[in-house]
Amino acid sequence: MATLFSLSPSPPFSSFLSPVVKTPSFQKRPQKTLHCTARPLSVTSNILSPEPDPLPPAVQTFWKWVSGEGLISSKKCPVKPAIVPEGLGLVAQRDIGRNEVVLEVPKKFWINPDTVSASEVGSVCGGLKPWISVALFLIREKKLREESMWRYYLDILPQFTDSTIYWSEEELSEIQGTQLLSTTIGVKEYVQSEFEKVEEEVILPHKKLFPFPITCDDFLWAFGILRSRAFSRLRGQNLVLIPIADLINHNPSITTEEYAWEIKGGGLFSRDVLFSLRSPVSVKAGEQVMIQYDLDKSNAELALDYGFIESRPERNAYTLTLQISESDEFFGDKLDIAESNDLGETAYFDITLGQSLPPKMIPYLRLVALRGTDAFLLESIFRNAVWGHLELPISHANEELICQVVRAACSSALSGYHTTIEEDEKLMEGWNLDRRLQIAVGNRAGEKKVLQQIDGIFKERELELNELEYYQERRLKDLGLVGEQGDIIFWEPK
Repeated sequence: MATLFSLSPSPPFSSFLSPVVKTPSFQKRPQKTLHCTARPLSVTSNILSPEPDPLPPAVQTFWKWVSGEGLISSKKCPVKPAIVPEGLGLVAQRDIGRNEVVLEVPKKFWINPDTVSASEVGSVCGGLKPWISVALFLIREKKLREESMWRYYLDILPQFTDSTIYWSEEELSEIQGTQLLSTTIGVKEYVQSEFEKVEEEVILPHKKLFPFPITCDDFLWAFGILRSRAFSRLRGQNLVLIPIADLINHNPSITTEEYAWEIKGGGLFSRDVLFSLRSPVSVKAGEQVMIQYDLDKSNAELALDYGFIESRPERNAYTLTLQISESDEFFGDKLDIAESNDLGETAYFDITLGQSLPPKMIPYLRLVALRGTDAFLLESIFRNAVWGHLELPISHANEELICQVVRAACSSALSGYHTTIEEDEKLMEGWNLDRRLQIAVGNRAGEKKVLQQIDGIFKERELELNELEYYQERRLKDLGLVGEQGDIIFWEPK
């Protein structure tokens, strides 16, 4: 069978770090952990126990620091840090209304590329990618310890989260065959590559600025902090850490599309710029204030970025990687048509459990599979109308080929997992799994369900091949050469 595309185990990882960016960078809010406490698959309630655990000394010191520096007023601030099921979060000190502002943090307390530029290392970080310069800044400030003005904030940052980038080889073996595993490996290789470059070009040549050893593990730590905690989609700010605000946790039951944060001016007589955080829902005193990190992220992305997944079916997704082969005799024509429709030589389609296929996926498949007698549609005379034709079945052979190839690819991908869906679901029934194993089992089961869904769609399509209306039949109808019963009309010469 001809190879038309691949069901790649490793879609392009989407973030600020990726050399192939599929979605905007630094998209959402993070899950915070002060230390590695047990964490459920997803937060289902923001109600805390009547007597929450006392704050660790480092957090108490941090709270005194932000109060003393004027970042917030501890008495007037409607929220405060607290130990929560996720580790560390923000709890309401009084009843809070929907969309009420709970924090406003002045720009001087932000950590972003501007912060780096104004620091001692600004002169050597100017040519670096923004996330790398901020990562290097965080590492340096952390190693400066008492000499750093950020020490109280850095002291409460976790050493690691449950993100898959921190998993052991044994833990990673539980996601064998998944796209999450391949993406995790790709991310770690990318971080390693970027570290080696910055070590050679910046760290080693400037020993006075970096008098302490900096390792790739340090770099991976900083990367994980930024990946999980940085806010995005802010006016003029696509990479910014906001102390206190970045303690806010995720609640899957919050489904509002509106962002809970924004940048705004400090008032009529103030030139200061503030980061403003709102509560998207009403919260009672003593309850945890939470937000929605990102409605669009899949469980694999949540696991990679924050170290948790959700149980909602729509979080399960699989990325199909389709490609026009360079050896295709019609490569140039097909590429031209693809690019005219905002696609390219390689196209990535995210399929979500319980949802229909992306609108452009089937037309792209038909385009890639065009050959033989169907290739006349690639002629220049059809160029402006060809995509419209591709949105409908072209021929029995073309439609049959894409069904066969998609189903074979799904079968191949499913064979790469070391467990069945039934085995995964049995494991999840008890919910007594280690938190990382919960992520692994939930993610791999979700991927397999999506693959089965895709296979089912094309299996059903195979059964309908003889009932579909193809290009030639539609064309004859347009010319009035087909009768109401589908029979071809002939005219005898006079």
